[in-house]
Amino acid sequence: MKNLTEETQSTTEIFKGNVIALEIDTVRLPNGETATREIIRHPGAVAILAITTDKKMVFVEQYRKPVGAILFEIPAGKIDAGETNPLVTAKRELEEETDYRAEKWQRLTALYTAPGFADEVIHIYEATKLTIASNALKLDDDEFLNVHLLSLDEAKQLIGSQKIVDAKTVFAIQHFELNYNNY
Repeated sequence: MKNLTEETQSTTEIFKGNVIALEIDTVRLPNGETATREIIRHPGAVAILAITTDKKMVFVEQYRKPVGAILFEIPAGKIDAGETNPLVTAKRELEEETDYRAEKWQRLTALYTAPGFADEVIHIYEATKLTIASNALKLDDDEFLNVHLLSLDEAKQLIGSQKIVDAKTVFAIQHFELNYNNY
């Protein structure tokens, strides 16, 4: 088996913002040559497949500036400083974005969103036995969204019309479909 590891020789920070940082690493390749790698550093995120008692999934609809479109996604958010357990973040995000709380939580997986250039990992949870928290969303000042409850068929139609296009949400819908009879 060939050694595939790249050894970092140096790192230059190009940008550090509120959500991401951009670094350029000079690496030694397995063959001894050097190359550069542009890397986006991200603190990580969570996403929640929240399922109601009548087998509907909770979605948020929001404008996503990087793709210039209004999309439907499962609730999600960035892990904030000081949050060492992603489940804490998931519970906070579900309530802030949808006003739901869940009695039952299950970790489904963790996925790298774009490992070719970013270290962001997203922890995906399933939340069931939902209740309304306060009848008031707790959105960030720059966050605007609509909450929707969708059936499996409705969610699949939104995939077909390209209103659902992100990997975490497609994964969640597939998980829901595969486990539909267990809910």
